[in-house]
Amino acid sequence: MQSPNRTRVPGARADVLAALGAAALVAAAIAVGFGFGVRLFGTKHFPGAPDTFGEWPVLAQWLPHVGIGTPLALVVAVAAVTWAPALATRLGWRAALGAGYLLAVAWTFSLALVDGWTRGIANQLTSQDEYLAAVPGITDIPTMLDTFARRILDFQPDSWITHVAGHPPGITLLFVWLDRIGLGGGAWAAVLCVLVGALVAVAVPATLAALGSEEQARAALPFVALFPGAVWMGVSADALFAGVTATGVALLAHGATRSRWWACLAGGVLLGYGVFLSYGLMLMGVIALAAVLAARSWKALAWAVPGALAVALVFLLVGFWWVDGYHLVVERYYQGIANDRPYWYWVWADLASLVFVLGPATAAGLRRAAGSGFLTRWPPPAVAMARAGVIAVLAATLSGLSKSEVERIWLPFAVWVVAACALLPARTHRWWLGAQAALALAVNHILLTNW
Repeated sequence: MQSPNRTRVPGARADVLAALGAAALVAAAIAVGFGFGVRLFGTKHFPGAPDTFGEWPVLAQWLPHVGIGTPLALVVAVAAVTWAPALATRLGWRAALGAGYLLAVAWTFSLALVDGWTRGIANQLTSQDEYLAAVPGITDIPTMLDTFARRILDFQPDSWITHVAGHPPGITLLFVWLDRIGLGGGAWAAVLCVLVGALVAVAVPATLAALGSEEQARAALPFVALFPGAVWMGVSADALFAGVTATGVALLAHGATRSRWWACLAGGVLLGYGVFLSYGLMLMGVIALAAVLAARSWKALAWAVPGALAVALVFLLVGFWWVDGYHLVVERYYQGIANDRPYWYWVWADLASLVFVLGPATAAGLRRAAGSGFLTRWPPPAVAMARAGVIAVLAATLSGLSKSEVERIWLPFAVWVVAACALLPARTHRWWLGAQAALALAVNHILLTNW
């Protein structure tokens, strides 16, 4: 007779096979990339880039290295794997959320510091294509907003730089305001992105708890906090996008289940502002709707939708119409790299890029979600939210407007897919957390990522 501690975990073998399947997808993307010479970089759009940037499903260069963040990241990883699952279960709920947030901040900063303070944090948002490069030239905010759309297309004397042109004005405005209050420069912008991005470690489990499963919320918390995507959360503006929109969904879920109109309104405002941070965040509507459906409260939309529309109205009144910006940014996308990145490859290789962000545990969690009400009308909260994240990802890749670099761009969707890890057996959590941490550490020490 087997001892209790050696009893087989049902489905464990299938979980491992799911993780191996995800790894096989990455291997296929690399093999096809090398075989067909698919390159992220090239002399036309990335002059001076080394040839070693290329046939990877993520934007990265093979460059094994260590840094000041190496010992810090190892300590954070070991501590999280050892204690996080137990603490997430035993601490009071607010204390658990607070601990999750601190873990996410520590994990993200320590990973970023593997590349050093200057390269890993302070200079990450200061390149000639990033938002901060445009900040000194914005001296009149009303004029900037009124003329924003006409400056989106490339090859004009006053065309916006790449990242400003590729997004609505909401994110550029944030960095302008940060500069106006005396917190200008790359370091402050990076810190803001990390601190806001780490809110996903609170928002995702808080949403699951609001939707009726504190048990799943506690189970998911360590996985969201020790997110392999933290490699790209530190530092990119997309981390901020993830934090803002995840908080919006959490407020919406809270308001929907507790009949609190102000929370629904606030959630709508944040989600509405999210659409003015990135055009692709219109797909967050799928995730917000999943929360409303899981809460079974259509009344929440009566407050959330006006909140989101109010944000759109404010931008319209100051001169920026989102629809115009969207059509122009699609045109600019095909003025450049979109024509050089083949759809036939990236429509599936994007998913290989996402494996680096989600980690093997999420692949195993999604396998369990598929057999745990993934297609039922009222699935468990973790399944409902993970399903919504998957739908958003599939819509994004099928659109053809996300050809590579999705390890950064899809962070706002990916954090919800990680909720599927809550379905993994509690006895296996430490092993899966260890695998998640190992992936992030390997990526950050073997590759030099662009973000």
